[in-house]
Amino acid sequence: MTAPADVTQAIATKFPNATARLSSDHPAFNVPMSEVLLVLKSLRDEQGYDFLMDITGIDWGVDATPRFTTVWHLHSSSHHGYVRIAANCESDTAPSAPTACGLWAGANWHERETWDLLGITFTGHPDLRRILMWDGYPYHPLRKDFPLAGIETELPDEEVAEETKAKVIAAPMVGGPFVASAGEMNLTEAEPRAKDESWNERSEKPE
Repeated sequence: MTAPADVTQAIATKFPNATARLSSDHPAFNVPMSEVLLVLKSLRDEQGYDFLMDITGIDWGVDATPRFTTVWHLHSSSHHGYVRIAANCESDTAPSAPTACGLWAGANWHERETWDLLGITFTGHPDLRRILMWDGYPYHPLRKDFPLAGIETELPDEEVAEETKAKVIAAPMVGGPFVASAGEMNLTEAEPRAKDESWNERSEKPE
């Protein structure tokens, strides 16, 4: 079994298209999306990274190409090492990655969350439904072009919407920069908040 210190050499030898990824903590690699399942399987079966800790994504911004990167975080329960694998999505408008549900059952919920919040589709996923937002919600809230103030949206239940004439109200917060009070001992007051408080919980949204 490969020790954490040797994983860079092991990846470089077996996957020459992989490159080291800048990281301040644990080994990390960029790999082509077409090879990512092979890399993950190799890390699991040959190097002891048996625990899929997380799957997430990065939105580099609406003008970036590639815009989206999918990231897998692995841990070894035997040698206690961590490794991070990243792969760029080919499409900027319909980003996708292969599902890792065949390698780890726990990938199921991680992939649903990444789809829900960033809109990265996982091909082959057995049940890719939203997990935090409701079915039919038209947005992906962690995308860079989703406003911090939120978007007013029709209620998912048409009968409730018809009866109440209400919408889902956007979050009462304007964009940052967000600031916190340095040295504040009251944790409630020390919570980060929008520097521009022209629209918040205590002040109505300006028309």
